[in-house]
Amino acid sequence: MTWRVEDEPVPVSARGRPLSAKGERTRRRLLDAAEEVFAAYGHQEASIVKITETAGVAQGTFYIYFEGKQQIFDELVTDLNRRVRRAMSEGARQGRTRAESERLGFQGFFRFTAEHPALYRIIRQAEFASPGAMQRHYRTIADGYAGGLRAAMEAGDIAPADPEVIAWALMGVGELIGMRWILWEDGPGEVPDHVFEEMYAFVRRGLGAS
Repeated sequence: MTWRVEDEPVPVSARGRPLSAKGERTRRRLLDAAEEVFAAYGHQEASIVKITETAGVAQGTFYIYFEGKQQIFDELVTDLNRRVRRAMSEGARQGRTRAESERLGFQGFFRFTAEHPALYRIIRQAEFASPGAMQRHYRTIADGYAGGLRAAMEAGDIAPADPEVIAWALMGVGELIGMRWILWEDGPGEVPDHVFEEMYAFVRRGLGAS
């Protein structure tokens, strides 16, 4: 579960101009506000007014950084994708074996989604609001995942199989476990230890990990 996570691109204005440090902070506030607003209201009911009010900036300021609601939504999907991949990769790279990397990578994923449960809601909104962004989100994760699995198979660390199929299957495991025990719980949820251990045992068996 290790990915190459590209460096975050240099933030620019809606016209592609470099931003000052203050401008970068304002743009970040707008993205954080968009995460909150899209999660709470959904794509259709979310508005630039709600986003700017949540961010605490003037409505006209929004257009310095984004052309409109669709652009900030698409950028938010990309931003969440980059951040969740970084959280998983930072954990997974500490593993000495593929099985350890899976464990640590899943822990990183669940920590991130507990802190950002909006990830689930926003990606599901993207299915209708921005199908291309949704597909890029999943494909970017799957491509890096499959590469790591392929390397582990070639090294004899896990059983040989189709790495792309296994990558998508493991992504499904993580997403649905997180949905059940993080998203559906009242308040900030977390995956209980016994649930995590049962899931991890299932993953190990599925990988044929030594």
